[in-house]
Amino acid sequence: MPHLFYRRSFLAFPLAFSLGAGLLAPGLFAQSKGYFPPAGAWEHKAPADMGMDAAKLKEAIAWAESHGSQWDFARDQVRVFGKILGPLPVRRAATNGIILRRGHIVAEFGDTRTNDPVYSIAKSFVSTTASVAFAKGLTKSVDDKVAAYIHDGGYDSAHNAKITWKNHLRQESEWEGVMWGKNANFLGVEEFGEGRMPPRDIREPGSHYEYNDARLNRFSLSLARVFGKGLPEVLKESIMDPIGASHEWTWHGYGAKSTTEINGKPVESVSGGTRWGGGLWINSQDLARFGLLILNKGNWNGKQLVSRKWIEDATTPSAHGPDYGYLWWLNTTGQHWPSGPKSSFAAIGAGGNIIWIDPEHDIVLVWHWHASGDSVDGMIQRILASLKAS
Repeated sequence: MPHLFYRRSFLAFPLAFSLGAGLLAPGLFAQSKGYFPPAGAWEHKAPADMGMDAAKLKEAIAWAESHGSQWDFARDQVRVFGKILGPLPVRRAATNGIILRRGHIVAEFGDTRTNDPVYSIAKSFVSTTASVAFAKGLTKSVDDKVAAYIHDGGYDSAHNAKITWKNHLRQESEWEGVMWGKNANFLGVEEFGEGRMPPRDIREPGSHYEYNDARLNRFSLSLARVFGKGLPEVLKESIMDPIGASHEWTWHGYGAKSTTEINGKPVESVSGGTRWGGGLWINSQDLARFGLLILNKGNWNGKQLVSRKWIEDATTPSAHGPDYGYLWWLNTTGQHWPSGPKSSFAAIGAGGNIIWIDPEHDIVLVWHWHASGDSVDGMIQRILASLKAS
């Protein structure tokens, strides 16, 4: 049965484990309404208290529960993505998720406490972790050449030396090379499965968008070198602990295959997805906290964890991407979610994983393991239909 909340309560549970100004109208991003869930607890509100119709919201949950993902690690992983490099779970939870309005949980369905891979949702976490490097002054400008900071051979060629941090953030780096055994050209059915690409000419950095995990993994390694430590440690200290996330989420690379020396210590460089195993394994409750942070433009209970300017730049589309920002999917053209506001945006992962953020209506939807096709837009349509006219 749909899990809706009709009374005010606190539910304690054992916790597991940035963008161009001018695109969005001033003030369109939701600002703090004064509620941020403390660690280990989250206030649930009746839909009516949050300006939502309970019956219609129940229809949205019913839609979600009937549109679960069919993704199967054993059946789909190698076929779709090619040879595995890192760990994978034996099994996963069924479809599950959380809907927030004004920071409060108005609906929850399925097992939201299991830490499952979220595939390329990890890319938006990479983006947010990158914001910390700029906030700390470890990197000065997104327009700086990465080669000015990284001297491990990865940017020595005349072509790679042109790549900027912004090129990586927008997946427009066109980096050439091999990362952890995977070539950046995605050539070869054994290595890349159905995701392999046909040969093509490499373009100038910053002139061509291509969704490419090998290049994203290069970016993750470069960030780790800038920080002098692994990205999971940075994420935990700078983002996840301050927002009260659990201590059970994990972020994997490919074990020994992606372990390198940084400051004299072995560090596992993590992946920006689970295309070849590894990746971010996290539950829906922690994803919802992260989504709430981004909804509030990087502010958590009065503390600016992520620069507001970064969030604005990260949700501004580039000239070349398919409505894509700094590793965030955008809805500027209304093509990704026709039923949602054009100001909405999301972190998206294969297998059916999404954190959808709607600043206009102060809503965050986390949906772990949804079906492909129109399932997300159908869910958005039903959530927005539950809003009462104010």
